[in-house]
Amino acid sequence: MKRVLSGIQPSGEIHIGNYLGAIKQWVAIGEKLGRDAFFCIVDYHALTNPLAYDPSTLARRTFEAALVNMAAGLDPERVTLFVQSHVPEHTELAWVFTTLTPLGDLTRMTQFKDKASKQETVWSGLLMYPVLQAADILIYKADTVPVGEDQVQHIELTREIARRFNHLFGETFPEPQALLNPEAPRVPGIDGKAKMSKSLGNTIGLLEPEESIWQKIQHLPDDPQRIRLSDPGDPERTIVFTYLAYFAPKEVVEALKEEYRKAGVGTYVVKRILFEHLMRTLRPIRERAEALKKDPDYVMDALLEGAKRARAVAQATMEEVREKVGLLLPKGHPVLR
Repeated sequence: MKRVLSGIQPSGEIHIGNYLGAIKQWVAIGEKLGRDAFFCIVDYHALTNPLAYDPSTLARRTFEAALVNMAAGLDPERVTLFVQSHVPEHTELAWVFTTLTPLGDLTRMTQFKDKASKQETVWSGLLMYPVLQAADILIYKADTVPVGEDQVQHIELTREIARRFNHLFGETFPEPQALLNPEAPRVPGIDGKAKMSKSLGNTIGLLEPEESIWQKIQHLPDDPQRIRLSDPGDPERTIVFTYLAYFAPKEVVEALKEEYRKAGVGTYVVKRILFEHLMRTLRPIRERAEALKKDPDYVMDALLEGAKRARAVAQATMEEVREKVGLLLPKGHPVLR
């Protein structure tokens, strides 16, 4: 792992699924790689469904996504944290990759097929989403991409695009590897059915009011086969224990599972313990977020500095790409002498 790139969409409130599946891992990676850890708020990706975002709130959501990531432990003075649209080379490289990507490669993407099947009008941005994602990664020649399970297919397409470009124009890009978080590869939503997702509304927000979080935890689905309190339960049949394992010490989780199996503890008690351990994690994040909200200039300055560092790398990559694909270069370039 020499250079890492990962991103998060500013399409809604940052939730515990984002924290467990991405941000915690990003913080650990940043401690190792420093400024070779590139993390961006991918605001251009938020545009891929014009009906799913509000132009009047996108800038605010982008800013808040950065703020929450910083509050959760991502240090912009250590890593390279920036906003995607502040580095225009992303979209420039995406167009080059678009010309090299067969339509069939895009229409077979599982995410595209799933989302397109639910839309009356299928927007071309949805189809081209993974090409822009490939540009996000390869503009920095990242060799590792922390992602959730649902993005692995996109990373494979990124590898194919890199391979095709290298074959046509000479060795330029690495073929990046997907990096799954073994502790939380797929955090379930509070409905107990699908992955936690802002679009499905099954989330617990990092900055959500405590009363709201407790209400959601109270309504988490129980073991459907446990009808009475005196019935033994199976902790594998309720996401209460799934969440508990993310936030409570292992010995606490195992002890409660044992009691649950022999009807020694009710689900309400387990939910209350879950809430207490969850808030122990979230309260420090919320305190840091409140402090950052009082100093918005610090957040914006950090993003602009991150974009400056990111763009220096991106510009060097695009200069190499332009020369290799045969674009006419500015006067004074060696090829014109």
